[in-house]
Amino acid sequence: MSSKIEVQRICQYCNNEFTARTTVTKFCSDTCSKKAYKARKRNEKIKQSNNETIKIKQQPIEILKAKEFLTVREVAQLLSCSKRTAYYYIESGTIKAVNLGQRLTRVKRSEIDKLFNESTIESKAPEPMQYDIKDCYTLKEIKHKYEVSESMVQQLIKRNNIPKIKKGWYAYVPKKIIDKLLS
Repeated sequence: MSSKIEVQRICQYCNNEFTARTTVTKFCSDTCSKKAYKARKRNEKIKQSNNETIKIKQQPIEILKAKEFLTVREVAQLLSCSKRTAYYYIESGTIKAVNLGQRLTRVKRSEIDKLFNESTIESKAPEPMQYDIKDCYTLKEIKHKYEVSESMVQQLIKRNNIPKIKKGWYAYVPKKIIDKLLS
């Protein structure tokens, strides 16, 4: 039984306008219908493949979370950083590690957990002491008083985390701290 309904529709595959004989027709022809079906199946396979890939990528991280001792490469993978950055964290003391021999550096999993727990505590630390400029040396004064190079003064300030007060063109450093270090 044929219908005498004529509805103007737009094909969902090729976007051309056509006259449909039913209200549920989606495609202008059998060819467009088959092409849309193939595209739909192709997209389902791609989606399934991507989901499998994500599972495979996340599996090593789940394994790393279960391990008690990690290599530097595993630490880098867990922190999502480069291996060199992981070594930097170990050398600077941010992460404590044990060197069991040549190329055998191991990090305890709890050290990485502490790293994130301490970072929230450190943010609540009190502000450092404020120094008055009258009680400070300029970098040139330190250089002349102790007869050291300017680069040595800069290294000393950086190495010991000495607070610097910048005012205009000059940088001031507390006298108490410098006298204690260089006396």
